[in-house]
Amino acid sequence: MAVERTLILAKPDAVQRGLAGEIVARFERRGFVLRGARLVVASRELGETHYAEHREKPFFGELVDFITSGPTLAFVLEGEGAIATARRTIGATNPANSEPGTLRGDFALAMPNNLVHGSDSPESAEREIALWFADGLA
Repeated sequence: MAVERTLILAKPDAVQRGLAGEIVARFERRGFVLRGARLVVASRELGETHYAEHREKPFFGELVDFITSGPTLAFVLEGEGAIATARRTIGATNPANSEPGTLRGDFALAMPNNLVHGSDSPESAEREIALWFADGLA
């Protein structure tokens, strides 16, 4: 398996509920290396650009409103197969469909407040890391 980098967002609901540290810890316990992290209150422009693929969908505005509603912990993980493994660790998009033991299965309440975002492909990871860390990783 290839060493990959992926963007993970502990969304505003995770930060508000004090779960950001638990989210980071779960990934570190899986063996991933934290390559950068920052607490960000996303601008509307960042939210719209991040969710651009959903622009024509009826829930686009709700996604943007949510991601801009408070602080988000954005972080970059590195490790073998990081993208697929991180997404399995996160769980299904809808918390009602997430398995126990996943972040969403254990902690998320309902859509759209599903706690965590993880890049879904190497291309998305590259694009999203560049968005959230426009000035580079520290």
